[in-house]
Amino acid sequence: MEAEKGRVTWSLVFAVTVAAIGSFQFGYNTGVINAPEKIIRSFYNQTYERRYGRGMQDGLLTSLWSLSVAIFSVGGMMGSLGVGYFANRFGRRNAILLVNIAALVGGVLMGLSKLAWSPEMLIIGRFVIGIFCGFCTGLVPLYIGELAPTALRGALGTLNQLGIVVGILVAQISGLEFILGSVTLWPLLLGLTVFLAIIQCALLPLCPESPRYLLIIKGKQDNAQDILQKLRGSQDVANDIQEMKEESARMAQEKPVSFLELFSSRQYRHPIIIAIMLQLSQQLSGINAIFYYSTGIFEGARVQQPVYATIGAGVVNTVFTVVSLFLVERTGRRTLHLTGLGGMAVCALIMTIALNLNERAMAWSYVSIVAIFGFVAFFEVGPGPIPWFIVAELFSQGPRPVAMAVSGCSNWTANFLVGMLFPYAASGLGPYVFIIFMVLLIVFFVFTFFMVPETKGRTFEEIAQVFQGPDYLLPSSKRNSVEPMEINVPPEPGQ
Repeated sequence: MEAEKGRVTWSLVFAVTVAAIGSFQFGYNTGVINAPEKIIRSFYNQTYERRYGRGMQDGLLTSLWSLSVAIFSVGGMMGSLGVGYFANRFGRRNAILLVNIAALVGGVLMGLSKLAWSPEMLIIGRFVIGIFCGFCTGLVPLYIGELAPTALRGALGTLNQLGIVVGILVAQISGLEFILGSVTLWPLLLGLTVFLAIIQCALLPLCPESPRYLLIIKGKQDNAQDILQKLRGSQDVANDIQEMKEESARMAQEKPVSFLELFSSRQYRHPIIIAIMLQLSQQLSGINAIFYYSTGIFEGARVQQPVYATIGAGVVNTVFTVVSLFLVERTGRRTLHLTGLGGMAVCALIMTIALNLNERAMAWSYVSIVAIFGFVAFFEVGPGPIPWFIVAELFSQGPRPVAMAVSGCSNWTANFLVGMLFPYAASGLGPYVFIIFMVLLIVFFVFTFFMVPETKGRTFEEIAQVFQGPDYLLPSSKRNSVEPMEINVPPEPGQ
């Protein structure tokens, strides 16, 4: 049947695209602060001089700038922890709509900070927009995963990461001095998030609520069936409805899942550890070190125009996210993740060698550039997109929002630590700093090989059964060769 094969409909594409605006916001606000760094530092200094009649000390200025960058991740941590409550209290779509209030408030504060001569407004705005992005990193993959048919869940889940990388690329390009990264226009560069929030708020009411949420949480089967028929482009959605009923019946036998029970219950402990490790593999891979400090890395590699090389890395980032979109349902999540981790480890080693030898011959500078681009490409093949949507696949409807919150918070925490600690590590270790990431990538590769199951083509119910089966602790390569368990539930009378 078409629904089972994963038919793409306009209703599905529209809903997923509108939701991915939240992912775009996350990427945009991650990358937007880097280009106008010198201009914003000057603004801080001018404001201080205007208030106190003297310039700001270098140490204070550096601390204030570091706070402006890091406060975004702190807001992200806080927002991510609220995903479970908002998703279950208001619904997936309505929760995304509601948290756009934070995007509007944060964008206005940043956009008006120069007019008000207030660095405080910019910093608070970064914190508030971070809260919004923290919500989005959980709500958007959750919503997309519950809308998508099983056969397309991986490909559509990759669109979340595509939104992020396109947002980063747009921020890098928009931040060029002759576009919006000038002394006059930088507030508009930061405040652009307001217009994106308005667009998403206008379009979200036209999108359907998650049918899984409506049937399993709210018990509204008729509404869920109507939405599924539009999303699938078929009147025959009996299999989807039956699968949701099976999950609902299993949930009825479970009590509500708390944060502590995710770790204390054997049923949830293994999948939440996998979810956290996959998120850590994304952030501790070293990718943010590349993007936060890519200009300095390219300067160290003696690149003539480092800002354009950084944009080039952003283009590679985007192109290989699209490649991953087409591969994920053919190759599988686990295989792509292993490929990405292994490729990044090799590129980190080459990068280390090249950065050490680039003073001897110009050719090594080109090798380091190729290694950086390769590092970014392998990241988007696996570790970039897969941790976001595979978390939604590892859990049933009940614990899924709480699990998304925990894994999202771990992602933001690792993001914060890399952003804060990498400059010190780079200062102390120099070109050898990427050896740390290479070792971590090898550790995550081994963990993924032995512990992470393949979720391609499996329903949420079948994936949940993997962690309850007696063979879960077998090596993953053997476990994945077993066919998914089929669950036959008798039809209700009259069906």
